Amino acid sequence: MHALANPARFLKFARPVTVWALWPGLILVVAGIGGGLFVTPPDYLQGESARILYIHVPTAWLGMAGWGAIATASLSQLVWRHPLAAVAGRAVAVPGAVYAALCLATGSIWGRPTWGTWWEWDGRLTSMLILFFLYLGYIALAGAERERGGEGRMAALFGLVGAVNLPVIHYSVLWWQTLHQGQSLSILGGSKIAPELLWPLFLTLLGFTLLFAAVTLMRMRTELARTRLEARLRRAASE
Repeated sequence: MHALANPARFLKFARPVTVWALWPGLILVVAGIGGGLFVTPPDYLQGESARILYIHVPTAWLGMAGWGAIATASLSQLVWRHPLAAVAGRAVAVPGAVYAALCLATGSIWGRPTWGTWWEWDGRLTSMLILFFLYLGYIALAGAERERGGEGRMAALFGLVGAVNLPVIHYSVLWWQTLHQGQSLSILGGSKIAPELLWPLFLTLLGFTLLFAAVTLMRMRTELARTRLEARLRRAASE
């Protein structure tokens, strides 16, 4: 990470990686959603409604991973003073909020035919909603600090404190009685999803992750370009 602390070095790395992440990500998402909609059979219990998992699961994972990235950037900013940490945190926040919103929306669509309700105040849904509001708070706080010319330390502290919600989301289905089903896919526990339904999910998981990375890099590049432009305008005004 320290090798990319120099903005010029980072931009040299980020430009090609953005392209390599964007187009394969789009292809994988389209292939995964297409396969999930038109190739895989209906789930034996939930029927056609289960097909929304190909969007719901990746957005849930990336909504949480996005805040994990914010917390990592915040720690890097507060402890190691990484010059691009605040830029990375602000760049991640908007796509993270979008993915969290998509997770909540697709979860409600899934819940209506499955549970008979659009919303239930159980542990998993409530903690995910809190994560969405945390994103909005971080975006507002980071934006306000940047406008005032601050270093973003308050936003970084907020990013670290907000990470407490991540284990609550993950373990909520174990800690509380909930409508939300338990974990169906894990590295150590394997998969509880039938193999014929599983392959499109891997495509959308990877595809949405690549899109998340591409959008984050594009936002970082845009902010660095804006900072450079503002510096040039200030120099021109002082001459």
